[in-house]
Amino acid sequence: MNDLAPLLTPEGRALLDEVRDTDPAHELAVATRLRRDHPAELVSAALGQARLRQRAVAKFGAEDAARMFFTPNGVEQSTRRSVAAYRAERLRAAGVRSVADLCCGIGGDAIALARAGIRVLAVDRDPQAAAAARANAEALGLAGLIEVREADVTEVDTSGYDAVFVDPARRSSKRGRIFDPEAYSPPLSWAVRAALDGSRAAALKIAPGIPHEAVPAEAEAEWISDGGDVKEAVLWFGTAPGTIRATLLPGPHTLVSRGLPDPEVRPVGRYLYEPDGAVVRSHLVAEVAEMLDGGLIDPTIAYVTTDALTPTPYAAAYEVTDRLPFNVKKLKALLREREVGVLTVKKRGSAVEPEELRRKALPKPHGTASVTVILTRVAGAPTMLLGHPVR
Repeated sequence: MNDLAPLLTPEGRALLDEVRDTDPAHELAVATRLRRDHPAELVSAALGQARLRQRAVAKFGAEDAARMFFTPNGVEQSTRRSVAAYRAERLRAAGVRSVADLCCGIGGDAIALARAGIRVLAVDRDPQAAAAARANAEALGLAGLIEVREADVTEVDTSGYDAVFVDPARRSSKRGRIFDPEAYSPPLSWAVRAALDGSRAAALKIAPGIPHEAVPAEAEAEWISDGGDVKEAVLWFGTAPGTIRATLLPGPHTLVSRGLPDPEVRPVGRYLYEPDGAVVRSHLVAEVAEMLDGGLIDPTIAYVTTDALTPTPYAAAYEVTDRLPFNVKKLKALLREREVGVLTVKKRGSAVEPEELRRKALPKPHGTASVTVILTRVAGAPTMLLGHPVR
């Protein structure tokens, strides 16, 4: 399945078109039929690629995913198209016209850069990833802007490019997800040196869980979410050293740190705000609290409360109807009394699993009403806040 060469032949491409919409549940029957006229290995490769393309729709969209070529790791680790496009636009707006894309994988970022009009050298030492990147550049009509090179990124001369982009591998076949930046491949320290080598722009894609103290003083750190899900952090060089920002997509909506002190703690008001994950990761809850004229419900919990509703893209708002000490029996009785049939459970600062509480508190729906239960701490005490999202 990892060998793309047979799929790039006329027979392979025709077979890919034929199996494009195959339901995984019907793969065995389809494979049995196709093996009458095609080599078994080619049929397996086509069905595997069709499966990867179906998975890739969430990241690349149906139109691109149907034409692109993937590896299993490539689907898992590649950047979501919207995030890659945002990052490419930042580079284009900064005047960058050529980028060395190091650890390019299947070419997702190279594609976004090329679509922004930027010339790209895409480098990866994995032969299958490099082959996929090359095939994708051709499939999307971008081969004129993307040069793909199979090589060790630490040995590539990038001096002729306006900027470097590095996306170190943060997973391994043996250990799975890697959390230590120095265990990335290549290590974060190498990527930082590559970024600082010369007076040019650079962007390093890193895991959003990176500790703030690990951010180099020369870098701007940006946490990016898409549709409410935190996708990545980026270290920018040649921009604004020391700046911390959160960017929410679509939009983009960008919030920049002003170094505010922690918000005051105040009693739960009529509204509760749940800051976007990028805001929380970038430690910008204080900026959101000031924007809302609000305070925290607990000094250790990133929930902001106010008595007035102020729409903001940086936090989801809930109107609070009840505040109760954590007690499953009381919650169950209240839900029955109010004829609740739809229960949404959210948590922050609670060890209780939402699905477990949902099963215990609402084993059988009692009506058509809906309610959101937020498990959290208020002034240090386990608390249930009941309410409804404000649209």
